[in-house]
Parts: sequence; structure tokens; C-alpha cells
Amino acid sequence: MYTNVKNEKMKQMKRILAFSIAIVAFASATFAQVSATANATATIITPLAITRTAHMDFGSLFVSTSPGTVVINPVTSTRSATGGCTLVGATVSPATFTVTGLPAAVYTITLPGSAIITDGTNNLTVDTFTSDPTPTGTLTGGNSTLRVGATLNVPASQTPGIYTSAAAFTVTVNYQ
Repeated sequence: MYTNVKNEKMKQMKRILAFSIAIVAFASATFAQVSATANATATIITPLAITRTAHMDFGSLFVSTSPGTVVINPVTSTRSATGGCTLVGATVSPATFTVTGLPAAVYTITLPGSAIITDGTNNLTVDTFTSDPTPTGTLTGGNSTLRVGATLNVPASQTPGIYTSAAAFTVTVNYQ
């Protein structure tokens, strides 16, 4: 009987040992860790900059009893008139900017919606801004020329004067 009890206890201990080994093996497989590595990189690029090189100048004109417009074309740096506006002289200029930054980078252009130019209490609206290039430019060799034209809206019988903007209009460029 003592041998049977001893054999029985030995079998029970073997079962417990086998069960313990199985649990340890399963737990080791479940909690196994693996790892990998990675590098981090960053590229610091030349900041984008814009500098005005010429103001917009619609030149001289006169207006009849009919309203009209004067349009500066930024591609050709010329102007045209509609309605009661008649162009006088040849001095005209789109607003011109130099954009600098990362060579070969592409930039987007944001133009204003409108601007007001004044002579005392008399106002004229400048709107329909256009640019060359548009709607993006490329920094060939790290720089680009940006020209901005617009439409000057002139009411009928507008008071003569030298109209200028009290606040400059803003042209914004961003890396694309």
C-alpha cells in the first residue's frame, strides 16, 4: 500500500510537473518580444521670402460721364480701358515682387480680394487681382519674379486727383 501511495503521488507530481512546464512554455511564447530599429530624419529648407520691387501704377487717365475700368495685365505689363475711361501717357506698372527660397520649389500665390485707393475723401476700388505666374510659381535657381495686375473701377465723372492706397494690399506666397 505504501508503494501504491508512493506511485500515485509520483504520478500526480509528474502530472503537475508536465502541466507546469506546459504553462511556462505557453507563457514564454505569449510574452515573447521582438524589436526593430528606425532612423529619424529632418530637412531644414530655405525660408520662402517675398520682396516688393515695384508698386502697382495704373498711370494717368480721365473719365467721362460714363463709368469705366482700367485693367493692368501682369503678363504684358500693359493696361486697357473700358467704358468712360481714356488712357493718357504710357507710365504703367503691375506690382512686381521677387520671391526667393529653395531652388526648384513650387509656391502658391494668394491675392487680395480688393483694395481701396483714395484722394482725400474720394475713393476708387481696385479688384479682380491677377498674377503672373498663376496660380503657382517655381523658384528657378531659388528665385522668381511675380507680377500682379488688377482692375481699377472708376465711377462716372470721378473727381480728378492722385489716388493712392492708405494701406498696402498683401500678396502671400507659400511652399506647395
